[in-house]
Amino acid sequence: MRTTIATQLFAAAWTSLALAAPAWAADAAAGYPDKPIRIVVPYPAGGSTDVLARTLGQKVGETLGQPVVVENRAGASGNIGASYAAKSTPDGYTLFLGTSTALSVNESLYADLPYSPQRDFAPVVLATMLPSIVVVNANSPHQTLQSLTEALKQGRQATNYASAGNGTPSHLGGELYKRMTGAQAAHIPYKGGAPALTDLVGGHTAYMFAILPESMPLVQNGQLRALAVTTRERLPAYPDLPTVAESGVPGYELIGWYGFLAPAGTPEPVLAKLNHAFNQALQDAPTRAKLQGLGFEIVGGPASRLSELMASESAKWKQVIEQADIRIE
Repeated sequence: MRTTIATQLFAAAWTSLALAAPAWAADAAAGYPDKPIRIVVPYPAGGSTDVLARTLGQKVGETLGQPVVVENRAGASGNIGASYAAKSTPDGYTLFLGTSTALSVNESLYADLPYSPQRDFAPVVLATMLPSIVVVNANSPHQTLQSLTEALKQGRQATNYASAGNGTPSHLGGELYKRMTGAQAAHIPYKGGAPALTDLVGGHTAYMFAILPESMPLVQNGQLRALAVTTRERLPAYPDLPTVAESGVPGYELIGWYGFLAPAGTPEPVLAKLNHAFNQALQDAPTRAKLQGLGFEIVGGPASRLSELMASESAKWKQVIEQADIRIE
Protein backbone atom coordinates (compact mmCIF):
# COMPACT_ATOMS: atom_id res chain seq x y z
CA MET A 1 0.00 0.00 0.00
CA ARG A 2 1.42 3.37 -1.00
CA THR A 3 1.80 6.12 1.54
CA THR A 4 2.34 9.84 1.07
CA ILE A 5 5.32 11.77 2.38
CA ALA A 6 2.93 13.55 4.72
CA THR A 7 1.73 10.25 6.16
CA GLN A 8 5.30 9.05 6.63
CA LEU A 9 6.34 12.22 8.42
CA PHE A 10 3.33 12.15 10.70
CA ALA A 11 3.59 8.48 11.58
CA ALA A 12 7.26 8.82 12.47
CA ALA A 13 6.68 11.78 14.75
CA TRP A 14 3.34 11.38 16.47
CA THR A 15 4.27 8.73 19.02
CA SER A 16 7.24 10.66 20.42
CA LEU A 17 5.21 13.87 20.37
CA ALA A 18 2.43 12.33 22.43
CA LEU A 19 4.89 11.08 25.04
CA ALA A 20 6.49 14.52 25.32
CA ALA A 21 3.24 16.51 25.52
CA PRO A 22 3.23 16.96 29.35
CA ALA A 23 6.40 19.08 29.07
CA TRP A 24 4.35 22.06 27.96
CA ALA A 25 2.90 22.34 31.42
CA ALA A 26 6.11 23.96 32.67
CA ASP A 27 5.84 27.10 34.77
CA ALA A 28 6.92 29.41 31.94
CA ALA A 29 3.77 28.52 30.00
CA ALA A 30 1.44 28.20 32.97
CA GLY A 31 -0.34 31.49 32.31
CA TYR A 32 -0.23 31.30 28.53
CA PRO A 33 -2.34 32.37 26.77
CA ASP A 34 -4.29 35.05 28.62
CA LYS A 35 -5.24 37.14 25.58
CA PRO A 36 -6.04 36.60 21.87
CA ILE A 37 -3.40 35.15 19.53
CA ARG A 38 -2.94 36.42 15.99
CA ILE A 39 -1.71 34.56 12.93
CA VAL A 40 -0.01 36.68 10.27
CA VAL A 41 -0.86 35.34 6.81
CA PRO A 42 1.35 36.73 4.01
CA TYR A 43 -1.39 36.47 1.37
CA PRO A 44 -4.80 38.10 0.82
CA ALA A 45 -7.97 36.89 2.52
CA GLY A 46 -9.95 34.19 0.75
CA GLY A 47 -7.12 32.10 -0.68
CA SER A 48 -6.17 28.58 0.35
CA THR A 49 -3.45 29.85 2.70
CA ASP A 50 -5.91 32.13 4.45
CA VAL A 51 -8.47 29.33 4.77
CA LEU A 52 -5.81 27.06 6.26
CA ALA A 53 -4.94 29.65 8.92
CA ARG A 54 -8.56 30.36 9.83
CA THR A 55 -9.55 26.70 9.93
CA LEU A 56 -6.71 25.63 12.20
CA GLY A 57 -6.81 28.87 14.18
CA GLN A 58 -10.37 28.24 15.25
CA LYS A 59 -9.55 24.80 16.64
CA VAL A 60 -6.31 26.01 18.28
CA GLY A 61 -8.30 28.76 19.96
CA GLU A 62 -10.75 26.22 21.34
CA THR A 63 -7.90 24.16 22.78
CA LEU A 64 -6.07 27.12 24.32
CA GLY A 65 -9.17 28.97 25.51
CA GLN A 66 -8.42 32.22 23.67
CA PRO A 67 -9.53 33.58 20.28
CA VAL A 68 -7.12 33.18 17.39
CA VAL A 69 -7.45 35.91 14.77
CA VAL A 70 -5.94 36.12 11.29
CA GLU A 71 -4.15 39.23 10.08
CA ASN A 72 -3.48 39.36 6.32
CA ARG A 73 -0.31 41.20 5.30
CA ALA A 74 0.16 40.37 1.64
CA GLY A 75 2.84 41.32 -0.86
CA ALA A 76 6.32 40.59 -2.21
CA SER A 77 5.92 36.78 -2.33
CA GLY A 78 5.29 36.63 1.41
CA ASN A 79 8.17 38.92 2.42
CA ILE A 80 5.99 41.69 3.87
CA GLY A 81 4.12 39.39 6.22
CA ALA A 82 7.24 37.43 7.15
CA SER A 83 9.24 40.55 7.97
CA TYR A 84 6.41 41.94 10.09
CA ALA A 85 5.96 38.71 12.05
CA ALA A 86 9.71 38.27 12.55
CA LYS A 87 9.94 41.67 14.24
CA SER A 88 6.99 41.04 16.57
CA THR A 89 7.37 40.49 20.31
CA PRO A 90 8.45 36.87 20.96
CA ASP A 91 5.76 36.09 23.52
CA GLY A 92 3.63 33.54 21.66
CA TYR A 93 0.87 35.98 20.78
CA THR A 94 2.02 36.56 17.19
CA LEU A 95 2.44 33.59 14.87
CA PHE A 96 3.36 33.39 11.20
CA LEU A 97 1.90 31.02 8.63
CA GLY A 98 4.99 30.44 6.51
CA THR A 99 4.99 28.88 3.07
CA SER A 100 7.74 26.98 1.29
CA THR A 101 8.35 30.13 -0.76
CA ALA A 102 8.80 32.44 2.23
CA LEU A 103 10.82 29.94 4.24
CA SER A 104 13.04 28.17 1.69
CA VAL A 105 13.05 30.08 -1.60
CA ASN A 106 13.04 33.83 -1.03
CA GLU A 107 16.39 33.96 0.74
CA SER A 108 18.06 32.81 -2.49
CA LEU A 109 15.72 34.71 -4.78
CA TYR A 110 15.93 38.21 -3.31
CA ALA A 111 19.18 40.14 -3.01
CA ASP A 112 18.12 41.99 0.15
CA LEU A 113 15.63 39.90 2.11
CA PRO A 114 14.40 41.77 5.22
CA TYR A 115 14.31 38.64 7.40
CA SER A 116 16.17 35.37 7.88
CA PRO A 117 13.94 32.27 7.95
CA GLN A 118 16.43 30.36 10.14
CA ARG A 119 17.52 33.13 12.52
CA ASP A 120 14.34 35.15 12.94
CA PHE A 121 11.78 32.38 13.52
CA ALA A 122 11.17 29.52 15.93
CA PRO A 123 9.24 26.65 14.25
CA VAL A 124 5.99 25.51 15.86
CA VAL A 125 4.64 22.85 13.50
CA LEU A 126 4.76 21.64 9.91
CA ALA A 127 1.03 21.67 9.26
CA THR A 128 0.26 20.62 5.69
CA MET A 129 1.65 19.93 2.25
CA LEU A 130 0.13 20.73 -1.13
CA PRO A 131 0.96 18.57 -4.18
CA SER A 132 1.38 19.81 -7.75
CA ILE A 133 0.71 17.98 -10.99
CA VAL A 134 2.17 18.26 -14.48
CA VAL A 135 -0.62 19.23 -16.86
CA VAL A 136 -0.91 19.74 -20.62
CA ASN A 137 -3.73 20.91 -22.84
CA ALA A 138 -6.37 18.25 -23.47
CA ASN A 139 -5.46 18.31 -27.17
CA SER A 140 -1.76 17.78 -26.53
CA PRO A 141 -0.24 14.79 -28.34
CA HIS A 142 1.48 13.75 -25.11
CA GLN A 143 -0.29 11.09 -23.09
CA THR A 144 2.58 10.54 -20.66
CA LEU A 145 5.34 12.60 -19.09
CA GLN A 146 7.91 10.37 -20.77
CA SER A 147 6.52 11.42 -24.16
CA LEU A 148 6.65 15.11 -23.24
CA THR A 149 10.20 14.79 -21.92
CA GLU A 150 11.47 13.10 -25.06
CA ALA A 151 9.94 15.79 -27.26
CA LEU A 152 11.44 18.57 -25.11
CA LYS A 153 14.87 16.95 -25.12
CA GLN A 154 14.89 16.79 -28.91
CA GLY A 155 13.97 20.49 -29.10
CA ARG A 156 12.71 20.26 -32.66
CA GLN A 157 10.32 23.17 -32.21
CA ALA A 158 10.07 26.11 -29.82
CA THR A 159 8.18 25.13 -26.67
CA ASN A 160 7.24 27.09 -23.57
CA TYR A 161 5.83 26.32 -20.17
CA ALA A 162 3.65 28.45 -17.91
CA SER A 163 4.10 29.36 -14.27
CA ALA A 164 2.26 31.41 -11.66
CA GLY A 165 5.13 33.92 -11.69
CA ASN A 166 8.88 34.31 -11.32
CA GLY A 167 10.19 32.39 -8.33
CA THR A 168 6.95 30.55 -7.60
CA PRO A 169 6.94 26.79 -7.03
CA SER A 170 5.55 26.25 -10.53
CA HIS A 171 8.51 28.17 -11.96
CA LEU A 172 11.19 26.51 -9.84
CA GLY A 173 9.60 23.11 -10.32
CA GLY A 174 9.73 23.64 -14.07
CA GLU A 175 13.39 24.64 -13.94
CA LEU A 176 14.27 21.65 -11.76
CA TYR A 177 12.57 19.36 -14.29
CA LYS A 178 14.52 20.93 -17.17
CA ARG A 179 17.83 20.49 -15.40
CA MET A 180 17.14 16.90 -14.41
CA THR A 181 16.07 15.87 -17.91
CA GLY A 182 17.83 18.16 -20.38
CA ALA A 183 14.44 19.40 -21.61
CA GLN A 184 14.39 22.61 -23.63
CA ALA A 185 11.52 25.02 -22.96
CA ALA A 186 11.10 28.76 -22.39
CA HIS A 187 9.52 30.03 -19.19
CA ILE A 188 6.38 32.17 -19.50
CA PRO A 189 5.50 33.78 -16.13
CA TYR A 190 1.95 34.87 -15.32
CA LYS A 191 0.48 36.88 -12.45
CA GLY A 192 -0.94 33.89 -10.62
CA GLY A 193 -1.91 30.31 -11.27
CA ALA A 194 -5.40 31.06 -12.63
CA PRO A 195 -4.32 33.12 -15.68
CA ALA A 196 -1.49 30.67 -16.37
CA LEU A 197 -3.93 27.76 -16.45
CA THR A 198 -6.35 29.75 -18.62
CA ASP A 199 -3.69 30.20 -21.27
CA LEU A 200 -2.70 26.55 -21.02
CA VAL A 201 -6.32 25.57 -21.64
CA GLY A 202 -6.29 27.94 -24.60
CA GLY A 203 -3.22 26.25 -26.07
CA HIS A 204 -0.90 29.25 -25.68
CA THR A 205 1.62 27.27 -23.58
CA ALA A 206 2.64 23.61 -23.67
CA TYR A 207 2.67 22.47 -20.05
CA MET A 208 2.71 23.58 -16.42
CA PHE A 209 3.63 22.36 -12.96
CA ALA A 210 0.42 23.48 -11.27
CA ILE A 211 -0.87 23.09 -7.72
CA LEU A 212 -3.45 20.34 -7.52
CA PRO A 213 -6.46 22.30 -6.14
CA GLU A 214 -6.27 24.83 -9.01
CA SER A 215 -5.57 22.40 -11.83
CA MET A 216 -7.40 19.15 -11.03
CA PRO A 217 -10.90 20.59 -11.66
CA LEU A 218 -9.74 21.48 -15.19
CA VAL A 219 -8.48 17.93 -15.61
CA GLN A 220 -11.74 16.49 -14.37
CA ASN A 221 -13.83 18.58 -16.77
CA GLY A 222 -11.67 17.58 -19.73
CA GLN A 223 -9.88 20.87 -20.40
CA LEU A 224 -6.45 19.65 -19.28
CA ARG A 225 -4.67 16.29 -19.10
CA ALA A 226 -2.69 15.28 -16.00
CA LEU A 227 0.58 13.49 -16.73
CA ALA A 228 2.18 13.08 -13.30
CA VAL A 229 2.13 14.19 -9.68
CA THR A 230 5.19 15.85 -8.16
CA THR A 231 5.14 14.15 -4.76
CA ARG A 232 7.54 11.34 -3.86
CA GLU A 233 4.71 8.81 -3.69
CA ARG A 234 1.43 8.50 -5.58
CA LEU A 235 -1.57 10.21 -4.02
CA PRO A 236 -4.19 7.91 -2.48
CA ALA A 237 -6.94 10.07 -4.02
CA TYR A 238 -5.47 9.59 -7.53
CA PRO A 239 -3.72 6.20 -7.45
CA ASP A 240 -3.54 5.88 -11.24
CA LEU A 241 -1.59 9.13 -11.64
CA PRO A 242 2.14 8.28 -11.69
CA THR A 243 4.79 10.40 -10.01
CA VAL A 244 7.31 12.47 -11.95
CA ALA A 245 10.03 10.32 -10.38
CA GLU A 246 8.61 7.08 -11.77
CA SER A 247 7.95 8.75 -15.14
CA GLY A 248 11.59 8.94 -16.11
CA VAL A 249 12.88 11.59 -13.68
CA PRO A 250 14.14 9.61 -10.66
CA GLY A 251 14.56 11.68 -7.51
CA TYR A 252 12.26 14.50 -8.62
CA GLU A 253 10.04 16.03 -5.95
CA LEU A 254 8.14 19.32 -5.75
CA ILE A 255 5.99 19.98 -2.71
CA GLY A 256 4.34 23.10 -1.43
CA TRP A 257 4.31 23.13 2.37
CA TYR A 258 2.92 25.30 5.14
CA GLY A 259 4.15 25.71 8.68
CA PHE A 260 3.41 27.85 11.69
CA LEU A 261 6.24 29.73 13.39
CA ALA A 262 6.78 32.26 16.17
CA PRO A 263 9.39 35.02 16.39
CA ALA A 264 12.81 33.79 17.52
CA GLY A 265 13.19 34.04 21.28
CA THR A 266 9.69 32.79 22.10
CA PRO A 267 9.97 30.66 25.29
CA GLU A 268 10.28 26.93 24.65
CA PRO A 269 7.36 25.98 26.94
CA VAL A 270 5.10 28.33 24.96
CA LEU A 271 6.29 26.81 21.68
CA ALA A 272 5.59 23.34 23.04
CA LYS A 273 2.11 24.34 24.14
CA LEU A 274 1.39 25.79 20.70
CA ASN A 275 2.75 22.68 19.00
CA HIS A 276 0.44 20.51 21.07
CA ALA A 277 -2.58 22.70 20.28
CA PHE A 278 -1.88 22.68 16.54
CA ASN A 279 -1.44 18.91 16.51
CA GLN A 280 -4.75 18.54 18.31
CA ALA A 281 -6.35 20.67 15.61
CA LEU A 282 -4.73 18.66 12.82
CA GLN A 283 -6.13 15.46 14.31
CA ASP A 284 -9.69 16.82 14.53
CA ALA A 285 -11.74 14.78 12.05
CA PRO A 286 -13.92 17.61 10.61
CA THR A 287 -10.87 19.86 10.32
CA ARG A 288 -8.87 17.18 8.51
CA ALA A 289 -11.76 16.52 6.15
CA LYS A 290 -12.12 20.20 5.29
CA LEU A 291 -8.41 20.69 4.61
CA GLN A 292 -8.11 17.47 2.64
CA GLY A 293 -11.08 18.60 0.58
CA LEU A 294 -9.02 21.66 -0.38
CA GLY A 295 -6.16 19.42 -1.55
CA PHE A 296 -3.95 19.66 1.54
CA GLU A 297 -2.12 16.67 2.96
CA ILE A 298 -2.04 16.70 6.77
CA VAL A 299 1.37 16.45 8.44
CA GLY A 300 1.82 17.57 12.05
CA GLY A 301 4.35 16.24 14.53
CA PRO A 302 7.22 17.92 16.42
CA ALA A 303 8.57 21.35 15.50
CA SER A 304 11.84 19.77 14.39
CA ARG A 305 10.09 18.43 11.29
CA LEU A 306 9.57 21.98 10.10
CA SER A 307 13.12 23.13 10.86
CA GLU A 308 14.58 20.09 9.06
CA LEU A 309 12.42 20.68 6.00
CA MET A 310 13.30 24.38 5.91
CA ALA A 311 17.00 23.50 5.85
CA SER A 312 16.81 20.77 3.20
CA GLU A 313 14.48 22.72 0.91
CA SER A 314 16.58 25.89 1.21
CA ALA A 315 19.66 24.03 0.00
CA LYS A 316 17.75 22.37 -2.82
CA TRP A 317 16.18 25.53 -4.23
CA LYS A 318 19.31 27.62 -3.79
CA GLN A 319 21.06 25.33 -6.24
CA VAL A 320 18.19 25.50 -8.74
CA ILE A 321 17.96 29.30 -8.49
CA GLU A 322 21.70 29.75 -8.97
CA GLN A 323 21.87 27.36 -11.91
CA ALA A 324 18.93 29.02 -13.63
CA ASP A 325 20.23 32.50 -12.71
CA ILE A 326 16.85 33.60 -11.31
CA ARG A 327 16.79 36.88 -9.41
CA ILE A 328 14.12 39.27 -8.20
CA GLU A 329 15.17 42.77 -7.15
